[in-house]
Amino acid sequence: MRIGVFGGAFDPPHRGHVALAQAAVSQLGLGYLLVVPTGQPLHKRRTLTEARHRLAMCALAFADVPQATVDACEMERSGPSFTVDTLEALQREHPGAQLCLLIGQDQAQTLQHWHRANDLARLAIIYVAARSESVGSNAAIDPIQTQKFALQWLHMPAMAQSATEIRHRAAHQQSIETLVTEPVARYIAHHHLYQTP
Repeated sequence: MRIGVFGGAFDPPHRGHVALAQAAVSQLGLGYLLVVPTGQPLHKRRTLTEARHRLAMCALAFADVPQATVDACEMERSGPSFTVDTLEALQREHPGAQLCLLIGQDQAQTLQHWHRANDLARLAIIYVAARSESVGSNAAIDPIQTQKFALQWLHMPAMAQSATEIRHRAAHQQSIETLVTEPVARYIAHHHLYQTP
């Protein structure tokens, strides 16, 4: 069985995230896809929205991807949140399964700086989804790094959603309904998330 692992802050999860999940399921033949909101990332300069809100938004955002399951394992783990720990735990839980780690191109550019980066390719096949402005060009990724991590490419439609832009728009009372799914937009409005610019 092939298990997809899609981690991130998901603050908030947007249509680009959902499109990536759908592309991975259809292109990679995944038995199921674990959506793993990060716990305490070391690389984020800002404080993330509360875990309960990000979990709830992920459940809403990925509800229409039948193979997707939201997994709170990194939020429940004490200390910093490391992808390698999640992959090792999944390998123990599912011996014999092929893990497929899904990352964005921005994440791929910093992969060599991840905690225990050299173990990642041993634990999972790493698939990179290009952002819309770089579709058709992998030039932004160092070829040496591509070879080192045996990076594979996930073919994605051109989409320009950005969680940073969504938070900005929500803080300035601008519409976000084309950027996130309707249930997520309602959740953000109901809980007054991202109201501080």
